[in-house]
Amino acid sequence: MDMPKIFDSEYHFCEILWDNEPVRSTELVRLCAEKLGWKKSTTYTVIKRLTERGVVKTENAVVTALVSRDAVQRAESRAFVEKNFGGSLPQFLAAFAGGRGLTSDEAEALRQMIDRFEEDGNG
Repeated sequence: MDMPKIFDSEYHFCEILWDNEPVRSTELVRLCAEKLGWKKSTTYTVIKRLTERGVVKTENAVVTALVSRDAVQRAESRAFVEKNFGGSLPQFLAAFAGGRGLTSDEAEALRQMIDRFEEDGNG
């Protein structure tokens, strides 16, 4: 299944949801007003839109996410690398580190990630 597109304002809503789910819609309205400055109608509109796209579900006025934060971040990251670097992770990393380099801790973390990836048979 393809990851549904989540726009910036919707992502901020999802962050609140992920941090509090399962959450009653009335509490979600309060949290969105407090953290995003949204009106009640805006929150309910976003809930409806995300429900239609399969991102969230509402049962008995309780809202839960159908997609995880991790899955959304992975999909957005892949789309960014694909769009801006032709899908090349090395080109992305070179651009990201360019001008500032990597700390030894960052370089070691990357080495460990690559090693784990290869050990899992993905490399």
